Amino acid sequence: MNGKMTILACITGFLLDCIFGDPVWMYHPIRVIGNLISVLEKGLRKLLCSRIPASEQKKKNKREVLAGGILWILTVSLSFLVPAVLLFAAGKVHPAVRFLLETFWCYQIFAARCLVGESRKVYQKLKEDDLLGARKAVSMIVGRDTENLTAEGVTKAAVETVAENTSDGVTAPLLFLLIGGAPLGFLYKAVNTMDSMLGYKNEKYLYFGRIPAKMDDVFNYIPARLTAWFMIVAAFLMGMDGKNAWKIYLRDKRKHASPNSAQSEAVCAGALDVQLAGDAVYFGKVYKKDYIGDAIRKIEPEDILRAGKLMYMTTILMMVVFGGLLLWIY
Repeated sequence: MNGKMTILACITGFLLDCIFGDPVWMYHPIRVIGNLISVLEKGLRKLLCSRIPASEQKKKNKREVLAGGILWILTVSLSFLVPAVLLFAAGKVHPAVRFLLETFWCYQIFAARCLVGESRKVYQKLKEDDLLGARKAVSMIVGRDTENLTAEGVTKAAVETVAENTSDGVTAPLLFLLIGGAPLGFLYKAVNTMDSMLGYKNEKYLYFGRIPAKMDDVFNYIPARLTAWFMIVAAFLMGMDGKNAWKIYLRDKRKHASPNSAQSEAVCAGALDVQLAGDAVYFGKVYKKDYIGDAIRKIEPEDILRAGKLMYMTTILMMVVFGGLLLWIY
């Protein structure tokens, strides 16, 4: 019975997200996880790494890897156990209380409406020919430097973000929520948050963030590929270039430093008949990147909206298939 209620809570939470978007009016649990990561990082660095002299760099590097691993274990454990215990307690009060609490948490975990909403802000500024405003809007959803982007560059950045975050922000959480409810959903978001906070290849995080970054790759490996496959089907159903989506996916799905990021991005580029990716600037430094897709036509602001619609169709298909399968099993 709990399994069916969890699936219903997941579906209801997704619908609430589609209707109302992120509940910014209250303190978000992901911020709690982020604060936990920051506190643990500070404590573990002080405990394990601060007293090692600079002359013993190899030892310090190993300690940082160890500290990052301990942080990862503590964060995912607490992110799973706290909501699991609270849901158990809520269930003891009444099953309806547990259902309402889990539904609300599922609603908070999804980020579909937020992703589409932020990308639409970029679209609106582009349609108003406000390039400065568009650069500012896209800077809120991408990690690259945006102050020198052209209108085409801004558009590409927005489409890429929607395509890539279809998995990270929507379909991957969906899969974990369907399988293990809010506790597993929060565990996944903890893994994702640690990667976004610690997974940088710079002096500070090259070793400390190594395990969090690798574990994010592991947790997203299957969801990213399932998302890409369902996105190809969605492209066909929506009258986009599904054939080209399949072609570009097979050719370009590995054209990214991450083993997962190019999966859905390649499908989106193929479905829209546009070229994405290419060189990007981060913190003033140019990073060489392969192009994804073919420039069959020039990218345009409407492609931002098309990418959002493709994301929604992909999510609905996955919810119907995997939600239906789990309901049948239960």
